[in-house]
Amino acid sequence: MTTETIRASAPLRISFVGGGTDFPHYYERHGGAVLSATIDHAAHVRVAPRDDRQVRIRSLDLGHLVEYHLERGPDYDGVMDLPKAAIERMGVRTGIDVDIASDAPPGSGLGGSSALVSACVGGLAMLTDRPMSRRGVAELAYAIEREDLGVAGGWQDQYAAAFGGFNLLEFAEDGVTVSPLELSLETIAELRSHLLLCYTGHVRTDLGLIAAQIRMYEEGREDTIVGMKQLHAMAYEMRHEIEAGNLDRLGALLREAFESKKLMNPHISEGTTIDQLLAVARDAGAAGGKICGAGGGGYLLLACEPERQAAVREALEGVGGQFAAFAFRSHGVEARSGERVWRPL
Repeated sequence: MTTETIRASAPLRISFVGGGTDFPHYYERHGGAVLSATIDHAAHVRVAPRDDRQVRIRSLDLGHLVEYHLERGPDYDGVMDLPKAAIERMGVRTGIDVDIASDAPPGSGLGGSSALVSACVGGLAMLTDRPMSRRGVAELAYAIEREDLGVAGGWQDQYAAAFGGFNLLEFAEDGVTVSPLELSLETIAELRSHLLLCYTGHVRTDLGLIAAQIRMYEEGREDTIVGMKQLHAMAYEMRHEIEAGNLDRLGALLREAFESKKLMNPHISEGTTIDQLLAVARDAGAAGGKICGAGGGGYLLLACEPERQAAVREALEGVGGQFAAFAFRSHGVEARSGERVWRPL
């Protein structure tokens, strides 16, 4: 086990289309697919070994501090439960100081909680000299969130954080298939030049949106089922258009994805400025856009020709939108200690 301080990170992601079809209640019957890409916004974890059996976890963003002894174990009380559960799952046997931070707030729709768990897993794997595969990191992060802590959600975020890059993620009862997109550096740069990431000014709180979506599906609500099937099919269509460099189709596809998402769950924009911001963006010249994540707030992903972006920015900032600069990140979770680097196999 290393005695040096470790710094780990795992990327956040933008989901172009398909979110919701990565839930077991859907893909075990129909299959599912999500098209996503990781960005240079990340969750960050610093792990420093101690010479005792005390665990100290600090959130640099929120100011929370949790301390407990390994012999007693943690209390799962809603305060930094994700790193607590990761430490338990990874079987850490020595005291540690853990600092956590994220480049986006919780509930932003960019997969931040899964990125945080993945960064914790990477940092603790390096601490304990534990080799892991990318798939192993994703499955362990899923188990921590969904099984140990009962956090509702699907599979896409853990796989995005573990693998990194542009991927078509396909979900089936017998497992997850990760298919990287075939994109040149020129195509990636051109795609980036046509996208804007706009914060709505509000994060998603616990609105029960995921539970409502699952309930509506299981009740056989026709629009929910139709919306999910449309999102599933569009993941393949959007992959084809992006790989072919047909960026003039991107805006229309994002618009269709948002409409299908509202069919799947009509509550995703209730009580928010999401619909207003998207309308303002379109009126100012954006070709289309959608909410990232399950809805209720967070970030909008907008497609817009570069020459129209100044007008779109001005219009959205006038009604409370906040733009985030970003670049695409090609690699997933990693950890570093001095000159040493840990990455999943």
